[in-house]
Amino acid sequence: MSELLVHFEPTDDGAFVPTRFAQSHWGDDHLNGPAVVGLAAQVLELEYGLDDFLPTRLTVDLFKAARGVPTTAKTNLVRDGRRVRNSECELVQDGVTVARATLVQYRRAEAPRGAEWVPPGDFDVPADVDPSRAIHLGSDGQGWTHAIVDHQNTARKRSWSRSIQVVAGTENSPFVRAVVAAEGTSLVTNLGTAGVGYINGDLTVALSRLPVDEWVGVQADSHWVSDGISVGTATLYDRRGAFGSGMVTAVSNPAAQIDFGNDPFPSRTH
Repeated sequence: MSELLVHFEPTDDGAFVPTRFAQSHWGDDHLNGPAVVGLAAQVLELEYGLDDFLPTRLTVDLFKAARGVPTTAKTNLVRDGRRVRNSECELVQDGVTVARATLVQYRRAEAPRGAEWVPPGDFDVPADVDPSRAIHLGSDGQGWTHAIVDHQNTARKRSWSRSIQVVAGTENSPFVRAVVAAEGTSLVTNLGTAGVGYINGDLTVALSRLPVDEWVGVQADSHWVSDGISVGTATLYDRRGAFGSGMVTAVSNPAAQIDFGNDPFPSRTH
């Protein structure tokens, strides 16, 4: 029997146990960003999501490195308004909060009159999408490939990916798929000639709508760095076009810099 591609296995007492697919390149016992933000998004949506409301903004603060231990979620509905719903979630390991997420939902409504400015946005989906692979990476001048090391350059970068299941037994919703893909904002903005040397301490995802299918594109828009601090922004795309934004702030971590040309954890690239 083949191994199930999931980040977490649920337990009978409501906890989530990370699998090897949730492991990160940052250390022997670190969880990756998509696993952590995906879990927070799924918990909040299942607990507080409503059909009439769009999950418009999710901000996840990554307080400390999440580890490969059972993880629990504490949730709270902060405000249950007619047009705006606010909720929050804490992910806890061994009694310590490792991440906190806040979700803003807006009630769907008729658009106002008139037309507004919309920036030009071009995103070329890979011509040959390999359905057996979870991610394709591209950069200006290099095109699309499956190897991250091919894009250790100074060019603008983009990804086209689909997420593995966050929690076994629960299918990823369009919202969860968007959030997991948006965590790639850190990769497409912070990947340089020597790999990734910044570790992001947060993720903010803002959506005008949900993606139309399981594949989501992330294209770098800006990357500003100074004194070991990085700010990166990206636009989210699907086959219909742009539908949201991602932003990460990150701090320099050269002692554990990830050079994909000398990958210390090659088995973690799936």
